[in-house]
Amino acid sequence: MPPDPNIADLAPSASDLTPYDEQHAVTYMRLLDAEADNADWREVARVVLCIDPSLDPVRARRAFESHLARAKWVARHGYRDLLRRGWPKE
Repeated sequence: MPPDPNIADLAPSASDLTPYDEQHAVTYMRLLDAEADNADWREVARVVLCIDPSLDPVRARRAFESHLARAKWVARHGYRDLLRRGWPKE
């Protein structure tokens, strides 16, 4: 699993864990940590999502919000799929 996989403009919204979610588990954890630290969304978009909000503020904000929402869903619900299936094998 690459350390910083490519970030889609929008995170998945499926009711099950997706391969994208599995590939971005570390990204999701970093987003949740940043939220817990009250980090500015623009800095998080730049550092975690690798999207410069000064160049594309609409895309950066949309990607940040959708990925943070998905990270919260994974933390509350999606992890159960991982436990059932086991962590992805490389």
